[in-house]
Amino acid sequence: MMSGGVGKYTHIDNQKVSGSVPSVPDPGHVAVQFTDSNLQTFPPSESQGKISGGTRPPRDADDTFSKPVSGSEESQQGGWFRTFTVAAYKPYFDVDTTDVLERIKYSLFPFRGTFTEKTLSNPDLYGPFWICTTLIFVAASIGTFVTYIAHKLQKKEWNYDINLVTWSAGVFYGYVLLVPLVLYVILKYFSAPSGLVQLFCLYGYSLFVFIPALCLSVIPVEIFRWVIAGVAGFMSATFVALNLRAHIMSAGERWFFIVAGIFLLQLALSVVLKLYLFTVTV
Repeated sequence: MMSGGVGKYTHIDNQKVSGSVPSVPDPGHVAVQFTDSNLQTFPPSESQGKISGGTRPPRDADDTFSKPVSGSEESQQGGWFRTFTVAAYKPYFDVDTTDVLERIKYSLFPFRGTFTEKTLSNPDLYGPFWICTTLIFVAASIGTFVTYIAHKLQKKEWNYDINLVTWSAGVFYGYVLLVPLVLYVILKYFSAPSGLVQLFCLYGYSLFVFIPALCLSVIPVEIFRWVIAGVAGFMSATFVALNLRAHIMSAGERWFFIVAGIFLLQLALSVVLKLYLFTVTV
């Protein structure tokens, strides 16, 4: 009796379940289509980056030093504000020892007149800065040494003169900064403009000849010192004048007076150096 009843209830339950859950028809073959992926193949097929054959770093890599961030201070700086940044002067110090020595060699052969052409594409401020700094050191040390020996030979008391350092710094730094700046304005007025950095470079290297001249001024012969100062001044003046002559000739008939003024101003510098640095008074 009970087995028959269980079978009856089971048949009823199966009918209820089959009536409440409809059958799902077979959809058949379903085609799934994937869109093309944007994933980059590794390694890439083409060269990327600054180095040929190199690979680009991942997107999350820090490339702060290679590209300024949009809206950053570096990307927004321009005009006169860029003048007060270190990056504005980096190209003018992009020289090595070979370049500086070659330019010094040209300054010691002033009659060539090719210094401006050699440095037209890459004028530097590194050489002029260290030439002026070396001149200040040499002038102070040589002047101090010579005066010390002169005092000791005459058995007189000697005191160190700090004004020799400050005076030398004012003369050399001031000359290299102010004279090219004034000449730049003059050439621009006469419609023969020249690069300001180019003028700084030319005048800076023109002073190198005074370094060996100051060293030779140790010899305590007044006539010899005048000859040394005159030769150094003539070489420096010729170097500047000949290198600017071809450019200044485009200024018209007044070019001769401009070149003559440049030549005489450089000679005047040598006279000033002779009177204040090449002369020893006890």
